Formats: sequence, C-alpha cells, structure tokens
Amino acid sequence: MKFGLRYFPTDYGMAPHEVARAAEERGLESVFFAEHTHIPASRRTPAAGDGTLPTEYAHALDPFVALSAAAAATTRLGLGTGICLVIERDPIVLAKVVASLDHLSGGRVLFGVGAGWNREEMENHGTDFTRRWKVLRERIEAMKAIWTQEEATYHGEFVNFDAIWSWPKPARKPHPPVIVGGNGPGTLRRVLRYGDEWMPSTTRGIDYDAFAARIRELQAQAAEAGRGPIPVSLFGAPADEARIRQLEDMGVSRVLINLPPEPTEKALPNLDRIADLARRVG
Repeated sequence: MKFGLRYFPTDYGMAPHEVARAAEERGLESVFFAEHTHIPASRRTPAAGDGTLPTEYAHALDPFVALSAAAAATTRLGLGTGICLVIERDPIVLAKVVASLDHLSGGRVLFGVGAGWNREEMENHGTDFTRRWKVLRERIEAMKAIWTQEEATYHGEFVNFDAIWSWPKPARKPHPPVIVGGNGPGTLRRVLRYGDEWMPSTTRGIDYDAFAARIRELQAQAAEAGRGPIPVSLFGAPADEARIRQLEDMGVSRVLINLPPEPTEKALPNLDRIADLARRVG
C-alpha cells in the first residue's frame, strides 16, 4: 500500500514545498495537488455534499507551479495532480508543462486527470459541459502523441494539428502515468481507453461493497483487453487503519488522505498523524 496526501495548495495554508518536504521526510510516497483556475461567483453548480463550497476552492495555487516548488524541495516524492482539469487547458501547452516538470524532477510526475464538475468554470474556458468527456479524451490522446513522437500529429474534433516538434520529452517512458479520476458509469471505459491507473474519489461518498465490485470489473475488463492489473488509488481515503486494510484487501494500491490547507503549526500535527497511520499499516 502506498500512502500519499491530497492537498489544496492555497495562499493561506502551509506552502506546497514545505508540505512536500515534510511528507518525504516522514516516508510518504506522494502528494497530489488540486486544481481550480477560479470559482465563478454565480455558484449555480452545487458542490458535493451539502452544496457548501470550501474556502480553498477559490484560493488554490496553480498546481504545476506548486508541484515545481515541491519538486525542488524533494528527491523521491511522487508529484501528482489531483486532478488536472485538462478540459480547461490547451493540450499543446499542457503537454509542455507536464513534460518539463517530469524532466526536471527525474520522472516523478503522476498525472491525475479529469473533466471536473463545475459547469460555469469550464464554460469560462470555452468547454461545453455536455462535451467535456470527448474534449478530455482528445486532449489526452494529443498529449500522448506529443510526448512519444518526434513529429507529433493529431486530428480530432476538438484538437487538430499537423506535425509539430516539442521537447523536452518526459523522463518517464513512454510518459507519466495517466491516472483517470472519477466514479461515474463511463469511468472504467475511459480508464481502459486512455488511462494507466484509476483514481476514484470519496468526495461525493462511496459505497465500499460497490467499489470492490467495480475494482473486480475493471481488472476483468483489463485482462480481456490483454492488459495487466491496473493500479487503483482512492482519492480522499479515510484516515482509518481498519478501513485502509480493507481497501488493501480489495486491491487498492494507493490511498490519498486529505491534509487540510492550514498554517504550518496546524498542518504538521495532522501530517504526523497521517505518517503514523502509514507506518502502522506498513
């Protein structure tokens, strides 16, 4: 079992490079930083749970700037996006950003991706909510072409370019793992089509029996497609030893436990508790 952190890097919480350094010193495997470019003031799209949006959503730092700081402060820690809202970013630019971070960090990027839930936010970036999954797929496919081909081309409905040159290529070959987030009915199909790992979230609640069944379904479909077992991470896993041991038995290979974005004097004791849990589970 790998233990990592789910963290919203903000302008008021413990700095991302300090979180990363402390996590590595305590033996954790990774940090995953959230992304929201902005939060529309209209609030037409309700948040998960009771609909109240936590403060950190509108105060999030850019995840790749935060991960660059984290990379410079560490040597082994996995550098994850949890998740990168690919549908809000230009794929040629994003391919360059991810490859640059992977190159400079020595191949430590864990590229968590998703389409997001906030209609107004993605509409401000020009993405139609009803087409977001196709936009996501095409952008991921185009980025893979850029990472793996010397003269990359891609022709789709939403992404279209003739041969281009783009370096650096990622340090990890063929590219950083694409970790597909989501719990929806079409998620497993997406994981199998363009993902390397699956990362469901507990944000909107999770039925553990149903989750175990979906893991079995994913691995059965992977075997039918001629693929090996697909790693599964749980985003927002409970800081509960018995539950984590259950998740391990179910086939979860990484748990990402939430570290609230608080000042250092409050965040470090929480981080110590997470690290202690990781040591107990082993």
